[in-house]
Amino acid sequence: MERYQGAVAEGRFRRLWNANAPGYLFLLPWLIGFFGLTLGPALISLYLSFTDFDMLQSPRWVGIANYVRIATADPKFSAAMHVTLTYVVFSVPFKLTFALLVAMALNRGLRGLTFYRAIFYLPSLLGGSVAIAVLWRQLFASDGLVNAALAQIGIEGPSWISHPNYSIYTLVALSVWQFGSPMIIFLAGLRQIPQDMYEAASLDGASKFRQFYKITLPLLTPVIFFNAVVQTIEAFKAFTPAFIISGGTGGPINSTLFYTLYLYQEAFGNFRMGYASALAWILVVIIAIFTAFSFLTSRYWVHYDD
Repeated sequence: MERYQGAVAEGRFRRLWNANAPGYLFLLPWLIGFFGLTLGPALISLYLSFTDFDMLQSPRWVGIANYVRIATADPKFSAAMHVTLTYVVFSVPFKLTFALLVAMALNRGLRGLTFYRAIFYLPSLLGGSVAIAVLWRQLFASDGLVNAALAQIGIEGPSWISHPNYSIYTLVALSVWQFGSPMIIFLAGLRQIPQDMYEAASLDGASKFRQFYKITLPLLTPVIFFNAVVQTIEAFKAFTPAFIISGGTGGPINSTLFYTLYLYQEAFGNFRMGYASALAWILVVIIAIFTAFSFLTSRYWVHYDD
């Protein structure tokens, strides 16, 4: 009886394997990447966050000491959080607003729409590169193109990237310039809004602003919600512009010390890999809290078809 049950189970397994083997083989590269390059390193970093590890000696377990130090005895942590939150608060709304305005302009039936769409999307492809960050540093230098343009109208501009009051806003401007990705998504959302709704509103005497406020925005809220969540997460993870423009220091006076840049300094500058891992997991928690809060509050302002 047991031999018969075993043969039946083996036959069932073989049939399932023969039916699903191609799918598992196609998934194998992704599974290797997920467990070997994502989940595995993440779990290792979680362990390292409870250790003192300098990459030269074996990790030494210290419990929650790294987290206690971050919360109570690390002024650069609070400085990095302040800079990062400032960047997020200014860059994300301005980028989404500019992207929506451009998308609405392109949605008016311009000739050569494909060309304009490609041109406006190009900064999103190039904006995160080292070359663009170097170019941005040259543009906003004391003798850069921005100050040269201001001098033509009689304004003496400051050294934007070396002044602590202005340096963070040069990075905000670089982020807003990379509006192409949310613009494409906004444009797709605008194309899904039925035109007969605007025609009916026009017949009722609604102005363009009222049509935008009463029709476009409510029907576009799912797209706005998606773009807001994605762009905020990307803003929290921003690294390359601050690293290149500040020379990896986060200066002047920590005014461009992004959280990710501080994490990099601790890991590869001070060789405190355990402490850097704790910083990384705090960032994960912050992003998770923001995302959860966004989904919880979306029921009050995001309108779906139902």
